Amino acid sequence: MHMENSDTKAPDFAALLSAGRPVVIDGGLATQCEAMGCNIDGNLWSGVLLRNDPQSIVAANRAYLDAGARIVTTASYQASRHGFMQAGATAEEADRLIRSSVTLARQARDEFVRDNPGAETPLVAASIGPYGAVLHDGSEYTGDYDIPVDELREFHRERLELLDTSDVDLLACETIPNAVEAFVLCEILREAHNPAWISFSCRDATHLVDGTPLAEVAGLFAEHPRVLAVGANCVPPDIVVPLIATLRKAAPGKSIAVYPNSGEAYCVENNTWLGTATPLQCEHAAAEWIAAGATIVGGCCRIGPGQIAAMARSVNNRR
Repeated sequence: MHMENSDTKAPDFAALLSAGRPVVIDGGLATQCEAMGCNIDGNLWSGVLLRNDPQSIVAANRAYLDAGARIVTTASYQASRHGFMQAGATAEEADRLIRSSVTLARQARDEFVRDNPGAETPLVAASIGPYGAVLHDGSEYTGDYDIPVDELREFHRERLELLDTSDVDLLACETIPNAVEAFVLCEILREAHNPAWISFSCRDATHLVDGTPLAEVAGLFAEHPRVLAVGANCVPPDIVVPLIATLRKAAPGKSIAVYPNSGEAYCVENNTWLGTATPLQCEHAAAEWIAAGATIVGGCCRIGPGQIAAMARSVNNRR
């Protein structure tokens, strides 16, 4: 596998947020990989491609950059040392594969910059999913998993250190479903080298999926020195506007990140999405979220490059 040396200089995440204009991020990485025909069945989800088909990760990241995303996330959401070792890798190989997700995203970024002279340099965010994502049982959508706090802290510290010491621009802690995990990440992220955002898995506009008030966990990060944005992801699009209001009140000094799913329902029993997608005119929706106070907008599951391109048009029209 060929890896180009990355020498593209990206802007600082804090500077990007303080520039005074909204930031469009990518959509579902796994969604785009599936659309390209990749097989991501199994416990590692899209992380399996880090081992079996790394160039597909580059292509998926590049598709979102071409659509107008200013930040792309790595294929590390569901990747873990435990998961790769279950698939036959050594601990050392597992760590190398997790870190390679950053190299691949940076390769896509470098190629985009090379092919678009004068374009602003996008950022690469290391995707850090919840413990429930590694279980591959849908528990990131329920918050219902039982693990001692010390083990949960060690799980996150191990993977976060791998990604935080890579050539990443920021950390994206995503789909956090319960208060204990939010508290653990609040502690660990204080030691991080890179800036971060944290986004929660919510059942409505005021509660995490485990029932904890959203204001309570978002408030943990109101004065956090490394977490520059709080948000919600993989939520139904119809609750995004009131979610933004809750987050702004709980953490008034932070940027707000929202990247919902398509509105379809996830079926845990067979790992599929069912139902008809909520009609989502992405260009209009992004404008509405930004007007409500969001700084970072994008998509999660079932949102692909076409929808992200519509959101980018909305942001460009605002300029």
